[in-house]
Amino acid sequence: MAFNYAEYIRPGKLPHIWCPGCAHGTVMKSIIRAIDRVGLEKDRTVIVSGIGCASRMPGYVDFNTLHTTHGRSLPFSTGVKLADPGLNVIAVAGDGDALAIGGNHFIHTCRRNIDITLIVFNNNIYGMTGGQFSPTTPHGKLASTTPYGNPDYAFDVVELAMGAGASYVSRSTAYHAIPLERQIADGINHKGFSVIDALCTCPTTYGRRNKLGSAVDMIGWFKDNTVGIKAAGKLPPEKVEGKILTGVFRKEEKPEYCDEYAKIIEKTGGRS
Repeated sequence: MAFNYAEYIRPGKLPHIWCPGCAHGTVMKSIIRAIDRVGLEKDRTVIVSGIGCASRMPGYVDFNTLHTTHGRSLPFSTGVKLADPGLNVIAVAGDGDALAIGGNHFIHTCRRNIDITLIVFNNNIYGMTGGQFSPTTPHGKLASTTPYGNPDYAFDVVELAMGAGASYVSRSTAYHAIPLERQIADGINHKGFSVIDALCTCPTTYGRRNKLGSAVDMIGWFKDNTVGIKAAGKLPPEKVEGKILTGVFRKEEKPEYCDEYAKIIEKTGGRS
């Protein structure tokens, strides 16, 4: 039976604004399918975003949604979760939104381990605001603000999240949409801060400038240049060199922030 996406899309909101070949739609579909897989109630689910291409997603989906300011999806999500810890809170952000102006919020949300799921739509560029390089733009690649090549080295979202203390960390790609769906569902079910690095494509702003071929070529690149972390452990080093690792990198139980905050309230006799 075909999946009924219409059940989760607000009437009259399509077509979306994303460019032809943009993989954000694929990631959105993986999120919708993950929510359906877990069985979340729409009225008890909140999707929060900042500003950017990825952050337009809450306008399309039929949940409680919050479209906030640039880089602030996580502090707004934290406020929602603390106000009602029983809500299912999912934050979506682009790589620039999450890791540049939102970078400080990212690391502190990781260390607090609050029960929020963040999906980073990681397409290596600021797409909507003019094609500037982002914290995940690879070294040497072209952007509107690095026309002779990016001199910076990129953040690894997975390593950054683990270093800052997130208790669930994974990575998949828009090519691997079903594993991405499973990871998002796993992150939603996990009690603690979950970070899913969703590698996706921007053929218009990033791919065209860097001569990466068509949208299909860019998606196919993920197939040829990624390897699962379980498979990587069984392969010789030369087969793994230069590949992007995918899979679940961390899944551990640790105290959750809302629970810890509730203990503080209890100590004060109910005065928050």
